[in-house]
Amino acid sequence: MKARLFIFLLAIIAIPTFSFGQVKWLTFEDAVEQSKTDPKPIFIDVYTDWCGWCKKMDAATFNDPKVAKVLQNEFYPVKFNAEQQESILFNDYTFKFISNGRRGYNELAVALLDGKLSYPSVVFLNEKMERITILPGYKGPDDFYPIVKFIGSGLYKTQTFEEFRNSL
Repeated sequence: MKARLFIFLLAIIAIPTFSFGQVKWLTFEDAVEQSKTDPKPIFIDVYTDWCGWCKKMDAATFNDPKVAKVLQNEFYPVKFNAEQQESILFNDYTFKFISNGRRGYNELAVALLDGKLSYPSVVFLNEKMERITILPGYKGPDDFYPIVKFIGSGLYKTQTFEEFRNSL
């Protein structure tokens, strides 16, 4: 019994509250607030606690040193639980939790994902809080890195992704 309690306490201590690997994740509200004084794009990982592919993306993709560096330096990185029950005020609208069967969803997830609740999904917002794109589904680090580099560098404004990939 003492051994199990000790292991449980170690697990709690070893897991940072809002930091997975090298990325220091922000809340949506904090990212929006910081962007007001130091404009940068916002990267939003829309996930749920029960999603296995979301956990795999945390472990493999977001922990990849190259991906983590771009997320941390070029964006305000946000982890957003699509089933978050706390309301979020954004653009003078309060996004609320909607109960739906055994679970539910936050209206912000619906707005960010155009009503297509699929996990994991990532959303990129520009400095004006306008959506750049939505990427649904799991992406491994090798596939994901060029995408975040392309958007994080701002090159998406002047060239196509194909042109960018060919220049790598």
